[in-house]
Amino acid sequence: MQRFLIGKISSAVLRRGVIADVRLLASQAEVVVARNGENECTDRHPKMPPFEYTPPPYDGPRSSEIIRKRANHLSPSLSQFLLYKNPLNIVDGKKQYLFDEDGRRYLDAYGGIAVVCCGHCHPDVVKATVNQANRIQHLPVVYLNHAISDFAEALTAKFPGNLKTVFFTNSGTEANELALMLARLYTGTQDVISVRNGYHGNASATMGTTGQRLWKYNLVQTGVHHAQNPDSYRGIFGSDGEKYAKDVQEIIDYGTSGRIAAFVSEAIQGVGGVIELAPGYLPAVYKSVRKAGGLCIADEVQCGFARTGSHFWGFEAHGVTPDIVVLAKGIGNGIPLGAVVTTPEIAQGLSRRNYFNTFGGNPLCTSTGHAVLKVIEKEKLKENADVVGSYLKDRLKKLQEKHDIIGDVRGRGFMIGVEFVTDRELKTPAKTETNHLMGQLKDMGVLVGKGGFNGNVFRITPPLCFTKEDSDFLVDTMDIALSKL
Repeated sequence: MQRFLIGKISSAVLRRGVIADVRLLASQAEVVVARNGENECTDRHPKMPPFEYTPPPYDGPRSSEIIRKRANHLSPSLSQFLLYKNPLNIVDGKKQYLFDEDGRRYLDAYGGIAVVCCGHCHPDVVKATVNQANRIQHLPVVYLNHAISDFAEALTAKFPGNLKTVFFTNSGTEANELALMLARLYTGTQDVISVRNGYHGNASATMGTTGQRLWKYNLVQTGVHHAQNPDSYRGIFGSDGEKYAKDVQEIIDYGTSGRIAAFVSEAIQGVGGVIELAPGYLPAVYKSVRKAGGLCIADEVQCGFARTGSHFWGFEAHGVTPDIVVLAKGIGNGIPLGAVVTTPEIAQGLSRRNYFNTFGGNPLCTSTGHAVLKVIEKEKLKENADVVGSYLKDRLKKLQEKHDIIGDVRGRGFMIGVEFVTDRELKTPAKTETNHLMGQLKDMGVLVGKGGFNGNVFRITPPLCFTKEDSDFLVDTMDIALSKL
């Protein structure tokens, strides 16, 4: 390895006509190379935890060809979402690891945007999906099939109170659209209150409730009021949840007729930068909303299905019970699936007319969703998210003490945010540095997500099978990348 480096550097030095101590350069070089699908490292680089899986050889299109086809045939809006200057061509995955076209292994600390909860290609989930596909791939709800009712029974058993009725959808956006429609039908009013910086989807009604201009087009979006974001790090009231809740009451008093349809929020804002709602906020808000005749909608698209570790659902950590819960992402471990869970009384509103979804609740997706629930219980993934997630957060907090660029570490379980700032006092967003750090981590074999209004937050949402060894590798790699800034 060293001889290889010396040879390459020597050639470069001779070509430039520069005299240099090649041995010194070689000893200081920090590289990560791929050999046999594994990440080798120098003395300064942490070693990725061992993993007993080698993907089969890949002989499909290379990155350059895929990029060309995307440019020619896919919407240009998609290009802005590629995370890296040199995009990765991921062709294989197993548990918490992904593999590129050359067989190089990466630690997946993003989980497909908080989607993969059981781990990539979990055998039990794959088996359930394949078994159902071998029997019948599609069946609308106009026929009977036990898959949808079995999953609905198992899913609603996870909820408190009278949350016993399910509508299955194909995505989180669609589920949020349906939740808002249910609330407006049930209450007979139109006004909805959501939280600034929140994200609920990119369709008509959900775009209205989304509280960031980054995700909103100049289209008609009516009947929505955005409350102050109860952000303990950047919010105007710090961590005083009840002060933020008064803003919701004032919106009801001064911005509506006094009657509203719903209040919608995430327990932890995902796209917004993994922001936990300030303590005491949701109980106070739910009280005001229900007094005004409104329903309380919990968007659990990202923080549901045990991701927060301490509870199965994010809202449970706040000691509240919503009237409607929106689910997606982790529900199918990668299969397109969403759901709205509510009470029988609220669900009755859709019976006034015809509501139908061709693919919602199809046996293929619901069989997969049921298998996901079983794996979470069988492998105690909630408990793992709690224990390992707390360990990971503690390690990141210690890293914060070492590097001033880390302004905040927040979240719970396997939904963690690390915010980067150039000035801790002013909390100046370090957007350029964040992009650079993401590239450095990728080069060393770690994949994380990015979020927040300013794009300066690492979103760490790995599969729930993530281990302490994975956590150590992630933090140690971050430490090296930060030290190079």
